[in-house]
Amino acid sequence: MKLDILAFGAHPDDVELGCSGTILKEISLGKTVGIVDLTRGELGTRGSAAIRDQEANAAAKILGVSARENLEMRDGFFVNDEQHQREVIKMIRKYRPEIVLCNAIDDRHIDHGKGSKLVSDACFLSGLRKIETELEGEQQQAWRPKVVYHYIQWKNIEPDFVVDITGFTAKKIESILAYGSQFYDKDSKEPESPITSKNFFESLNYRSQDLGRLAGVDYAEGFTVERYLAVNSLGDLI
Repeated sequence: MKLDILAFGAHPDDVELGCSGTILKEISLGKTVGIVDLTRGELGTRGSAAIRDQEANAAAKILGVSARENLEMRDGFFVNDEQHQREVIKMIRKYRPEIVLCNAIDDRHIDHGKGSKLVSDACFLSGLRKIETELEGEQQQAWRPKVVYHYIQWKNIEPDFVVDITGFTAKKIESILAYGSQFYDKDSKEPESPITSKNFFESLNYRSQDLGRLAGVDYAEGFTVERYLAVNSLGDLI
């Protein structure tokens, strides 16, 4: 199955938190989108890997993505080496996306930066035909995405561009709320973490509002790039 966009997250819920508004908008425009989670989030303060599996499936249905897979790397301990790169390469060659979205290049959680570099490196290596991979008994063909964009997560990294997600924020929040074990719940008896606070949950909207304000729209999501952006004409900018 060829997809237009493939979004990677170190943990289930990274994609929803970082770029689900953009995914929803692109799907509304006729694009096909898939998600690949690197780990099952088994080290999360709340919930369990099995619960996160169920939540990720529910979120995928809300977003309307065409595919979602989990590579089951070790949460907290995966590394950017050949073994892990090959697993990501297999996904890139399987779905052959034009655009890859992945974690922030620098963030509070160490897996985010590691996942970002792992996916970025795999995107380059995936285009080398002398790296041979096999999936489900079939030899895969080399494929390199045209661009890699990094969504913004915990840290307020200055974006290189923003996507207007006005009209998609309610559905974005719905997809995040699918992870009921992970976020603010005044009745929860489980331990607290930085992402379980009411302040963090409220920040999801006001960050989008602030990025939108700066761009002259109501709501936006920000991304950083690995190479210069280019447009065909000044009229392409809003």
